Amino acid sequence: MPELQIGTRAEPCGAILFDKDGTLLHFLQMWGGWSSSVLSMLEQHLTVMGAEFIGGKERVLGTTLDREGHVIGYDVRGPLAMGTIDETIGLLAWQLYAAGVPWDEAVMQVRHFSQTAMADLRSSRPAQAFPGLSVFLEQCRAAGLKLGVVTSDSRREAEEHLRWLGFRHYFDSVIGYDDVREGKPSPEMVMKACAEMGVAPAETVVIGDSSGDMLMGKQAGVRLKLGFAPDSKLTEHLADADLIFHSYEHLKVRDLNEFNVMEADKR
Repeated sequence: MPELQIGTRAEPCGAILFDKDGTLLHFLQMWGGWSSSVLSMLEQHLTVMGAEFIGGKERVLGTTLDREGHVIGYDVRGPLAMGTIDETIGLLAWQLYAAGVPWDEAVMQVRHFSQTAMADLRSSRPAQAFPGLSVFLEQCRAAGLKLGVVTSDSRREAEEHLRWLGFRHYFDSVIGYDDVREGKPSPEMVMKACAEMGVAPAETVVIGDSSGDMLMGKQAGVRLKLGFAPDSKLTEHLADADLIFHSYEHLKVRDLNEFNVMEADKR
């Protein structure tokens, strides 16, 4: 069985499950523009109605905005970071409903905003992988590790984003929120991905950047929960992680069978 090395710790494992946004690819690079566009379109709609955001524009999705209204930061425990697209649309539509728009019309309008912003996203393809990730994924595949993605995004969009990165071929399983009845932190995504890959949760490592990822892994009984925190100052939300790392350059994988053969040859 391959061995995952994190600093001085080494763990045998048969599979690794990754969250997508904020774990495989930069979150703000991917979703900052989308959320800025959607919030701007919603704000303009509310202004025409003579209304404004209830609770403030920044609180709607848990974002930090600059003076021009562009999203420059986000709450790692907030809805933009942890919610599904349907949950996000529900939060945005509620703003219109509170301003007097019937619920069905509010949902339809926000879906239109989202589709417009998504079209811009597909045009620019802003997905950007974290440093060291491609090398780590190559090591995983070379060692025979099964790899999967478990995301609060839809399966179709997750696979699309992985193709933008040139990473789709690395993954044996991609599970979106639309593949399960209960999303994170329910263990259902892990169970489904492990079943597809033919490995047990107890042989699987979960890597994610949110508390939902860690709780999902904990409830599924995985071998190890690795919290990814590119900013070493922001780790409090990963209290349920077994270990926290800050760069994929700190992770290594080796094939123990190959290592044992090499050691035997030396003897």
